[in-house]
Amino acid sequence: MQNHLNAKQRAIIPIAAFTASGDLAGLKTALNEGLDAGLTVNEIKEILVQLYAYAGFPRSLNGIGAFMTVLDERGKKGIKDEMGKEASPIPTGKNSLEFGTDNQTKLVGQPVIGPLYDFAPSIDRFLKAHLFGDIFQRDVLNWQDRELATVAALANIEGVNAQLQGHMVISMHNGLTPEQLREVVSVLKAKCGPKVAENAGVVLDQVLKNSMVKNLSWQHDDAANGGIFPRGNKNEAYARYFTGTSYLNMLSTERVFIGNVTFEPGCRNFWHIHHKGGQILLVTGGRGWYQEWGKPARELHPGDVVNIPPETRHWHGAAKDSWFAHVAVEVPAKGSSNEWLEPVSDEEYKRLP
Repeated sequence: MQNHLNAKQRAIIPIAAFTASGDLAGLKTALNEGLDAGLTVNEIKEILVQLYAYAGFPRSLNGIGAFMTVLDERGKKGIKDEMGKEASPIPTGKNSLEFGTDNQTKLVGQPVIGPLYDFAPSIDRFLKAHLFGDIFQRDVLNWQDRELATVAALANIEGVNAQLQGHMVISMHNGLTPEQLREVVSVLKAKCGPKVAENAGVVLDQVLKNSMVKNLSWQHDDAANGGIFPRGNKNEAYARYFTGTSYLNMLSTERVFIGNVTFEPGCRNFWHIHHKGGQILLVTGGRGWYQEWGKPARELHPGDVVNIPPETRHWHGAAKDSWFAHVAVEVPAKGSSNEWLEPVSDEEYKRLP
């Protein structure tokens, strides 16, 4: 996943922002810069048309008029801009409301419902059928670029922070990174001034804070339940080799020993060595640590894999503030055994974040 906006994406931001605010002088400059950056005529028209749904017909129509003027001036200078692709025909078999309902659900990540739409069902139908059906179904722009335009437009309209926050969330759901949204704020500062950028930055900070809390909560709850697999009972058989409380659910005891191990926050096992066979850890929930003797500790998250060679002194366990779960796979080897050593000291463990 790329972490920076390309030149065309950066050019979308001031075009959308100035269209939304009605700053036609700034818009004309942005339109010229957008064409020079590689945006096609049809891509820019698509931005201006889409923004009628967010900034109103007057702003959109004024933006289209300004674009016509810019193209005429460039043509008189001998500049021939690329028209670009036209929108593909909308497939048959579904109407705009059906396409829009599907598109909106994919964009947001879940069906959009709520008391506002119950109170005014017509606005729900218009949003789905026209904005997310007729407009978002058009393939001149991809959804990331459409969301960039929407975020930039909303950032330059006062009093719509709730909608700005919502579209920043939608942007990340559709692949834009926090770093890319930070770039949006930087471009807004350069083009629209510090006041607009400061407000957008505050909204983005709140979005990222909420996203982190939600993600950590999900990971912690998921790990507390054992990750992907059931948590199992308290790990009484090996409790003497752990600091804190752990849980063990043996998934396989034939041919290959595989156990699902869950650690309460702050729990970790002692330093130990797998002789001859080694072990593989598959992290399934929460946040934890793995450390080999004489090396820095490695922070672990769901999806991480740790391949522990035989004869390697090491430990692993949960972070101080998180449940942690991993699947431990014992690598079969003749004469394999585990050697348990001293605990990881509280002083050493507390230095970890």
